[in-house]
Amino acid sequence: MSKDDGQKFLEAPIEGKLLDRLVEIASRHAELEESLGDPDAQSDRVRFQEILKEHGEKAEIVGLYKAYQTLDDDFVEAKSLSESEDEDERELGLSELEGLEGQRATAARQVREHILDREVEGSEGNAIIEVRAGTGGDEAALFVNDVFKMYSLYAEAKRWKIEVLSSQATDLGGYREITFAMNGRGAFGRMRFESGGHRVQRVPETETQGRIHTSAITVAVLPEVEETEVEILDKDLRIDTFCASGPGGQKVNKTASAVRITHEPTGIVVSIQDEKSQHKNKAKALKVLRSRIRDKELSERQEKEGELRRSLIGSGDRSDRIRTYNFPQSRVTDHRIGVSLYSLDRFMAGDIDPMLDQLASHDREQRVQSL
Repeated sequence: MSKDDGQKFLEAPIEGKLLDRLVEIASRHAELEESLGDPDAQSDRVRFQEILKEHGEKAEIVGLYKAYQTLDDDFVEAKSLSESEDEDERELGLSELEGLEGQRATAARQVREHILDREVEGSEGNAIIEVRAGTGGDEAALFVNDVFKMYSLYAEAKRWKIEVLSSQATDLGGYREITFAMNGRGAFGRMRFESGGHRVQRVPETETQGRIHTSAITVAVLPEVEETEVEILDKDLRIDTFCASGPGGQKVNKTASAVRITHEPTGIVVSIQDEKSQHKNKAKALKVLRSRIRDKELSERQEKEGELRRSLIGSGDRSDRIRTYNFPQSRVTDHRIGVSLYSLDRFMAGDIDPMLDQLASHDREQRVQSL
């Protein structure tokens, strides 16, 4: 399917199975709306929260579908008028048809794009993001801190919350690694394109001769997983406790509050030491563990789904170098789509939507071509 064919597909009138699916979603949304006012549902806190969550998840697609419905009804009415035997009615219908056809196509594309974006598992939920220093020593660790700040500012602009789960700081103010949750509706769906290798080219603060150094970090973006979504058996876990330590090995906690959990079936290991409470560290470690297990399952599934599926830019292969940050040229380049932005200062200040928008658009095109 060519790019033009893909655009025609997205903008075609909504009918058949897609229309049936949208009618079903709208019907379910109406039921949930009615349930929100039900005193019995309100008295059951757990059930009410589930209803509220599902209602919120369906609200946007229902709004887009209703907007399309209105334009489609107007288009049908204008088409009928354009075929009228009455000259005035016919001219009125013809004058309205062209504009309505374009508006209806735009509305149909918005519906299909929304559905394509939500096909990604966990896209509506929170994200867990792991940023690690690679080659470059202290400079790489400092860039981990810069990228963490960049994502934090982006989350702040979106009114999402950042919760640091684990970190290993360095003496110079960087991080060997930092793991944090980005809590906000649609955070994973938006941030999943950030997974991969990030390279920075700049003059380090410690460089006395003004030479440009190249360092690298890796970013992993995982969907946050509910306890009920991934079953973790106690018998499959090995839990070790130890004393937390800070930069340079300095003891920051004399009690064995740090927790290391090994999931023996997968070999995944998670260590958390940021909290003074062993209980809190264990809860954070289990949160990260669930997400890593789900990520492993999704990666294995992608391997079975063939080359096209693995080629999607949201596949999250951390071994790929996806982006270069060139400070002397104030340029950030995403190598997957061949796009460069010459506004690195704004980008590092959290203005990353211009790049994420193009990545999302490119990813949708690939998904359409795979249909």
